[in-house]
Amino acid sequence: MGDKALEFHTDALAELKSAISWYLERNETAALRFADEIDGGIESIRSAPKRWPILELNARRFLLKRFPFAIFYREKPSEIQVIAVAHGHRRPGYWRTRS
Repeated sequence: MGDKALEFHTDALAELKSAISWYLERNETAALRFADEIDGGIESIRSAPKRWPILELNARRFLLKRFPFAIFYREKPSEIQVIAVAHGHRRPGYWRTRS
């Protein structure tokens, strides 16, 4: 596990909860798999935050493999901030205004 603390932007946490709820309404197994893939992505980010390229606004993107979502994050001096858990086919770039 990485040394830096992890912080979810309030809106990113709301997005994550919404996505899990959406999957839960349809299929509990899919919801659990989604949550597991998010957890794995977070652990990958924490263990090697510089592994994914900087896209814009000093943000990096981790793409989930089995779900159409991406985790957008910024590495700060003392923490990693998750700024969005974004669906890949909806409102591209909406997270850019988050600080």
